[in-house]
This record gives sequence, C-alpha cells and structure tokens, in this order.
Amino acid sequence: MAGINWLDLFGALDRFLLAVANEHGALAYGLLFLIVFAETGLVFMAFLPGDSLLFVAGAIAAGGALQVVPLAGTIILGASLGNALNFAIGKWLGSKIYDGSIGWINRRSLDRTHAFFEKHGGKTLIAARFVPVVRSFAPLVAGASAMSPQRFQAYSVTGAALWSIALVGGGYMFGNVPIVRDHLGTVLLVGLASAFGPVMLLGVVRLVRGK
Repeated sequence: MAGINWLDLFGALDRFLLAVANEHGALAYGLLFLIVFAETGLVFMAFLPGDSLLFVAGAIAAGGALQVVPLAGTIILGASLGNALNFAIGKWLGSKIYDGSIGWINRRSLDRTHAFFEKHGGKTLIAARFVPVVRSFAPLVAGASAMSPQRFQAYSVTGAALWSIALVGGGYMFGNVPIVRDHLGTVLLVGLASAFGPVMLLGVVRLVRGK
C-alpha cells in the first residue's frame, strides 16, 4: 500500500486508519481483518494493536470513512478465525507448549493464561478477549488442554462478538463527540494506559517484592 506510513500503526492509529480508508477504500476492511487475525491467531504477533484498533476504527466509522456494520462483522470474523487457528496449533503441540522447548512462546504469558484457564474454564475465552496478550494465549491453552472444538467455538464466537460490538460500538458512539473526535490521540493513549497499566504495575510490585 503506497503512501501509508506503517509506523503509524503503533503511534498514530487514527492517522493510519484514515489514510488506509481514504486511499484504498474497501481494502481497509481486509487489512483490519489481517491485523485482528494475526494478533489473535499467532502468539508471537500479540504486540499488534487490539482494543485500541477497534475503538479507533469505530470512531473513524462515525465520521463516515468506514461502515460500522461491515467493520464489526470483519472484526468478528477475523477474531473467530484467528482463535480457530490458535486452537488448532495448541491442539497439535499439546503438552509440548509447557516444556520450554518452543522458543517463540512467552512462558510468563503462557503460565498466566493457563492459571486463568484452570480457574475459569471455557469462560476464559470470553473474559480474555478483553485482556491484551492473554487473548492471544487463551486459544492456544484451550487447544493444548483438549477442550472440545464445539465448546471452544461457542465461547470463541461469543467472545469475539462481544469484543467487537463493545469496542467498535463504543468508538462509533463517541467518535462524533467533539472532545473525543478532536483529541482521539489522547483518548488512545488513555486507553492503552488503562489496558497495560495494571499489568505494568503488577510487574513493578513483583520486582520490588523480589528484591
């Protein structure tokens, strides 16, 4: 995609999505699908934007650059298929994901997700959808735990639908509010802080306690 600054994907999502939507039209949906699919389906791509991407996309849809219904549907499809791929990988790897022999799996994130899954079962797939990084590991753990595919799909699609409707809908609802529209970058930073702030704080607390 010529003329697109890919670094904006991590620093200026509103500018990035507007540029893609204005210059490439319907291809913007395909790009959003690929980002959500990769962030959900491949654990080593968990660094890609998730919650913030959906909210900003919804806000841009409120301005008319994207259509909200196809947008929400694209997100649900990408998240569901990404989950299915991740589940299949987890099922294929089985217990190997826990023995430390697979270098591209973040052990700390895996252990955190596994503990969450042990406590909450299939509902983890719905709750984890709203937790960065954990949502990328939850399907992998479900597959390795031999969860039934039918049960997995039910939780997976439900979580994907709730995630898409809540965040795309939130961005669409508030995207035309002047203070949000004019300060979308600030709103994005606040959203990132609220998503990753508790995780960073927990890490600092553990570090201090360890010392």
